[in-house]
Amino acid sequence: MQRVLWIALILISLAFPGSAQEAKPAAPAAGDQPQVPAPTFETAQDLAGRGRLDQAMAVLDQLAAQSPEPAGVERLRGIIFYQREQFTQAIEAFTKAAAQDPNDRESIEMHGVSLFRTGHPAEAIPLLEKAHVSVERANIDPEYVLGLCYADVARYDDARRAFAAQYGFAPDSAEAYLLAGRLFLRREMRDQAAVQANKALEVNPALPLAHELLGEAALAKGDLPGAIRELEAERRVNPLDGETYSRLGDAYLRSGQYTEAQQALNRAVLLQPNSTGPYILLGQTFLKMKQPIQALHYLDRAEKMDPSNYITHNLLGQAYKAIGQLAEANRQFKLVVELQHQSDPKPAGK
Repeated sequence: MQRVLWIALILISLAFPGSAQEAKPAAPAAGDQPQVPAPTFETAQDLAGRGRLDQAMAVLDQLAAQSPEPAGVERLRGIIFYQREQFTQAIEAFTKAAAQDPNDRESIEMHGVSLFRTGHPAEAIPLLEKAHVSVERANIDPEYVLGLCYADVARYDDARRAFAAQYGFAPDSAEAYLLAGRLFLRREMRDQAAVQANKALEVNPALPLAHELLGEAALAKGDLPGAIRELEAERRVNPLDGETYSRLGDAYLRSGQYTEAQQALNRAVLLQPNSTGPYILLGQTFLKMKQPIQALHYLDRAEKMDPSNYITHNLLGQAYKAIGQLAEANRQFKLVVELQHQSDPKPAGK
């Protein structure tokens, strides 16, 4: 009887093979594909925040093709273009973003900044005046850029007010005039820098760094007597500022007053032991005084602090040549050529 039952069970399993095994899932249809998450603006923001700009832009390009285009897409596209210094594309993106949302102050601000970066300050001013918003992702201070635009179109008082607002100074304070003068000098507006520094001294005759700024402006124009006069005045007002002594030494050196240059630069070295400028100028001064051994002492120190400065190597070459060490002099002159070649701008794509 048992044998009959076993035979029956075997026959049943052969007739219905699936009953003796676990059911297997059906194979996917030929056209089925895994589901890819839809692109989102949040994904693009996250990628951009982690510096994955190419991936972020790819997501934004997909979002830009949607209708309607999600809010913020063009602004973020513009920010990425700006970070890549692709200013024309950035301007296009910010223009589109502001058209989509007239209250998008960040896009308006960055549109103005991009125009400024492309050399159109007059066109940038209305946008910057309208926006007045900081852009953290591009590290943009709106007042500073607006001030630069005003300066470039000769609206100097407006520029001063913008710079003063950036630093929290009263617009007609001595500090505001001095700040504007310093920023003007950085843009090689020497005459206007001097105007602002003189106004600062009218407000506060004892203001530190105002005479130094006047001395720098005079030095930049080649007015050596004027530079020395102003820098000596600064020394009396601010006797422990190493930069003043360094610039004063430079002015004396250029005017051929080597003893006075040496004295000023010795003081600069003591107050600025980690700055190469005074050491280089002292080396140059001792070369002019026909003391190459003394020059080597200071130039070696400058070279150790900054081996990539070709001016130092040029002076070292002169010093070694003066003491008859021609092989070392030639090595230094060769370094000058190599360092200058390294600093030459490379052609695009090289």
